[in-house]
Amino acid sequence: MRKLVFLLATALLAIPAWAVAGTPPSPSDRAVAVKQCTTERNLILAPAFKLLYGTNANRSNAFGKCVSKLARQNAANRSNATADCRTERAADAAAFAAKYGKGHNHANAFGNCVSGKAKAAAAQQQQAIVNAAKSCWTERKPDPAAFKAKYGTNANKSNAFGKCVSGKVKHSGP
Repeated sequence: MRKLVFLLATALLAIPAWAVAGTPPSPSDRAVAVKQCTTERNLILAPAFKLLYGTNANRSNAFGKCVSKLARQNAANRSNATADCRTERAADAAAFAAKYGKGHNHANAFGNCVSGKAKAAAAQQQQAIVNAAKSCWTERKPDPAAFKAKYGTNANKSNAFGKCVSGKVKHSGP
């Protein structure tokens, strides 16, 4: 009896952990994230990219941190797009099929909807990050010490660039 109660309690405690975890990134989310990070690194240049994503002393882990972050973001975009498409399809299935479907029988309408909405969200997020990073890089150039003092929040103010970018992205959001 004690074992049964223990197993039931353990199962009940595990359910919230599964719910909080959200949609884990798929291999395709990671593959897209690699392409996004490569594009982002080329657009904002390597030094700014390393300041934005790098967390170790020489910031050499920036690319991996970028891929990890964007893969999670892509999974969330896919999950949100799925919910949006389900709602849209439930409202008017025929119009949904006509809008997103391909061919004479409007095949794969749901997949096309999810893909299109997730790609649009990712492109919008990436453009916002690139614009904010360029703006922060320009702001940082004249006086890096003043920039660190203004935006840095940790002990050595090394997170200033990331805080600047995230602040500008949040203020530019919808």
